[in-house]
Amino acid sequence: MRILVTGGAGFIGSHYVRTMLDGGYPGYEDAHVTVLDLLTYAGNRDNLPASHPRLTFVHGDILDRELLRSVLEGQDAVVHFAAESHVDRSIQSGAAFVRTNVEGTQAVLEACLAAGVERVVHVSTDEVYGSIDEGHWTEESPLLPNSPYAASKAASDLVALAYFRTHRMNLSVTRCSNNYGPYQHPEKFIPLAVTNLLEGRRIPVYGDGQQIREWLHVDDHCRAIQRVLTAGRAGEAYNIGSGSSVPNLTLAHRLVELCGVSTDLIEHVADRKAHDRRYALDQTKIEQELGHRPLTSFDEGLAATVDWYRNNPQWWKPVKESGGRP
Repeated sequence: MRILVTGGAGFIGSHYVRTMLDGGYPGYEDAHVTVLDLLTYAGNRDNLPASHPRLTFVHGDILDRELLRSVLEGQDAVVHFAAESHVDRSIQSGAAFVRTNVEGTQAVLEACLAAGVERVVHVSTDEVYGSIDEGHWTEESPLLPNSPYAASKAASDLVALAYFRTHRMNLSVTRCSNNYGPYQHPEKFIPLAVTNLLEGRRIPVYGDGQQIREWLHVDDHCRAIQRVLTAGRAGEAYNIGSGSSVPNLTLAHRLVELCGVSTDLIEHVADRKAHDRRYALDQTKIEQELGHRPLTSFDEGLAATVDWYRNNPQWWKPVKESGGRP
């Protein structure tokens, strides 16, 4: 089995790759993984084993169609993680998000079609649904994105599903809730807050801090992606959540407690433009069809994540010092 993972040096993609190379996915213990990653600020070669015999790393852009043709030759499956993913950056400038998330996805799918790739999973986000006051989104909910990032991901979902409908590509889409865990870039809320608190610096909380997010450990997310890869139906989308929802301000207080510092380090800042108030996913489909359920409780996962950042300053300090944060 040969698998191409786009964006495999990023936070979620690298966890998926490391788990596969470690034999964490039954039936894929001998799979060869090719990672294609442009190594933008959010990609880090150190997230991957340097010289694993079943890993090939290719530094390149998913919009490089000649390169895609080359790396896709002989691949059995593609898991497409590569994306610009930070909402704040998309508000500052949306061009890179349209380029990578929409045009890049189309380039990957067209190359998969030409290469005769047998299976494709397109990794997306719950933010394509917009904001929901109560209840939960199902996979049939309308796509009503509010940020340029979310809009670009919604567009990429539609492009992906169009390749199924037009070309009968064996493709599924996954839509996950907010991820957390080790190796996450410190522009995102949990690692930004943890690393700031460990340095005795303030952490920003937008507006009143009552925006509610559903938090999913990266390992549970990647297990679900693998389950969709192996058993998901073509042309279908699958929500991947955790059922663990918490307001941002409550989360900030939990992180302060875990880091052993004062709540004085929590700082309310002006709210983000068009800030979604609440996200919530219905997971019935992936549970009933594929038998997937999250295994990591939020309390245990959050504590372990804080400990990882506490014990690995050699990873995150250079990332922060490089200017790769908003």
